[in-house]
Amino acid sequence: MKVLLLGATGRTGELILEELLQRGHTVCALVRDENKMKVTSSALTVFEDSTLDEQTLNAAMQGCEAIISALNISRYRDFPWSALRTPKDFLSATIKKVISAASQHQIKRVIVISAWGVNETRAHIPWWFKWIIDHSNIRFAYQDHELQEQLLKKSDLNWTAIRPAGLTNSSSFRPVKVSINNSPKPSLLIGRKSVAKFTVNVLEQGIYIRQAPVISN
Repeated sequence: MKVLLLGATGRTGELILEELLQRGHTVCALVRDENKMKVTSSALTVFEDSTLDEQTLNAAMQGCEAIISALNISRYRDFPWSALRTPKDFLSATIKKVISAASQHQIKRVIVISAWGVNETRAHIPWWFKWIIDHSNIRFAYQDHELQEQLLKKSDLNWTAIRPAGLTNSSSFRPVKVSINNSPKPSLLIGRKSVAKFTVNVLEQGIYIRQAPVISN
């Protein structure tokens, strides 16, 4: 399959890229800074530009059968109160352009990495997690993930919004627990490697169409 990957230089996106290439897929990666790419492959084509540039986005989408977005609202440091590096509406602004361009390229399949605690799952996260979201710069990411999901729901795309629990940088794969409507109750954490493998499984198997599964280890 030929896949457009957004966010390929991020900590989760890089692992998704590796997983796609290991499984024999062809990847077009649209990145802000090509120098941050650590992976090279004859099956990888890199486009350097903002995801908000319509001309480059359309070029990167050419011939693709699916789109995966591992984008997020980033901060200069992991510290929750660190200043934002991306605009507060980066995710929703990007997905608007993706939805519009996808119809021009007859692409129906879109998968985005969202977050546990978004929309109706806010009621399921611990109180202290809600407090951190509400009182730090993390809230901007959650607000824009929510808007991104709402825009996808209004589209005619075959979307999946994957909602990982708290992300860890574990390099080992552990079995993934999938929760729908808080059943079974998610665990608090999941490794990025597990997220990457699950994401590519969702793509290959064509599952969780127009659904937003929560995943944890």
